Amino acid sequence: MSREQLEDFFLSLGEPRYRSMQVFKAVHQRRLQSFDEMTDLPKKLRAKLEDTADISRLSVGSRYVSTDGTRRYLMKTADGYPVETVFIPTENRDTICFSSQSGCPLKCDFCLTAKLGLLRNLTVGEIIEQMIIVLNDVYGVAAETPHGTNLVGMGAGEPFLNFDNLIAALGIMADENGLFIVPNRVTISTAGIVPRIYDLAKVVHRPHLAISLSSPRDEQRDVLMPINKKWDLDELMTAAKEFEGSLRRGERFTFEYVMLGGVNDSDRDAIDLADLLRRYQLTRVKINLIPHNGAEQLDYKASSSERVDRFKKILESRGVDAYVRTPRGRDIYAACGQLAAKSEPDLVQIRAI
Repeated sequence: MSREQLEDFFLSLGEPRYRSMQVFKAVHQRRLQSFDEMTDLPKKLRAKLEDTADISRLSVGSRYVSTDGTRRYLMKTADGYPVETVFIPTENRDTICFSSQSGCPLKCDFCLTAKLGLLRNLTVGEIIEQMIIVLNDVYGVAAETPHGTNLVGMGAGEPFLNFDNLIAALGIMADENGLFIVPNRVTISTAGIVPRIYDLAKVVHRPHLAISLSSPRDEQRDVLMPINKKWDLDELMTAAKEFEGSLRRGERFTFEYVMLGGVNDSDRDAIDLADLLRRYQLTRVKINLIPHNGAEQLDYKASSSERVDRFKKILESRGVDAYVRTPRGRDIYAACGQLAAKSEPDLVQIRAI
């Protein structure tokens, strides 16, 4: 619940309005996950809340730690659906990669998550609780993070197919009396749900946008990302151009390009990608090149580091800003495109925390 919804809830219980702020801070700022821990509330009220409300809907089934420090959490909803969240530490910032759906309906051919199919959308609370669980596990309950937290909506699912819950969750997490993770520290990735790109352009306090592209040609993208059959590259790039027009001073957005060895990583592919951006006059954009994170269930391999570097140089020679994303957590199935509710019996060389 937002603070406003909590006020209405407590008034409906016959409680004073200020209780809503107490509970909001307890849940989101202090990151408490049971009413018993809220010792600043009267015992009678805590008992009433136990009878009328839930404070936690996720449980952690497994936690895995990579050799590079990345952590993958396999959680379950109250009705038994898997939710995966990844914590990625670096020297200057920490990032939480969260999920918006259990599973994913989009069937991208190179993505392991697609093998799950869609199980269901996550609620506003289930989206937020992922961050609370991870922060408490890494730093301890109510402890401050050493250098803030960035969020990326690049876990399981297509965030723009759960748009309303996503935007509501981000609004609650931005509250200065709660987690206080503002939209400027959040990036949301879409495979190309065109209507929601237009909707996001109208959101005043919005996260950064990343669009998964992975091919500059319709016939290839139809195979790699079947959502292209519904909204093709012309529709997608037209929406991207409209979104670019809504950017604030100094702001850019991102195209993500998964590098698939021998599939979409040729010199011609790089030239076509640069030409695509030029054709739609997209200038406030950068390209994230993502080496494919393979799995035995997928018929793709990662591009070689030499090929990725060559691809990057061709883009840069044509005026396109390109960056290579370093894979994290591959050994625990925590890297981009690998989230598929893998549990310990499925994994090799994993150390459970």
